[in-house]
Amino acid sequence: MTVSQALLDWSGALLIAVSLVFLVRKHPAYWHFGNASLLPYGLLYLGTGQYILAGLQVSYLIFGLHGMLLWALEARREERGIRFHEGFWYNLGWVMTLGIFAYTVSVTRFTDSWSFVQFTIAALSLLANWATTRRWIWSWLVWMTVNAISVPYYLHLELYALTALQGVLFGMSVWGYLSWRRDGLPASVAVHA
Repeated sequence: MTVSQALLDWSGALLIAVSLVFLVRKHPAYWHFGNASLLPYGLLYLGTGQYILAGLQVSYLIFGLHGMLLWALEARREERGIRFHEGFWYNLGWVMTLGIFAYTVSVTRFTDSWSFVQFTIAALSLLANWATTRRWIWSWLVWMTVNAISVPYYLHLELYALTALQGVLFGMSVWGYLSWRRDGLPASVAVHA
């Protein structure tokens, strides 16, 4: 691994860890730190030929912007009773992201089993991210699965910060899941801050 790859690896990991602290607290700063992590990770994945994961960063940006907007619209609805076209806004990010995901899958050569692991990580991450924009508690369970699958993948790529980050993220996902459960909400109900 080059020095620049290590810098991208560690800076992205730090930004993600900070973002999740805000997510557990359901604070909108989650989206800002998460979006900031996309640049180092996008460059890292492009540089290592991980095109599905590079495309996933673009999808994350759409989810990040979409999530920020949804949380603001939901807060406005809860605080001031101003309604919005929920069906349109809830599905817009998902539709755009599926298009990006389909494109990145189409340009990826599935030459070995690691390509399928990369595909699984990206697909589950999209599902978890979509559920996160809706603040559904089961998103944490999907994130835990993504973290568990990612450990051997990132070890294989010698991306040690990303590997270590998966353990931190798994622990934070457990913390987030338990914290949101403590709020007394069933796993299928959206949380409104």
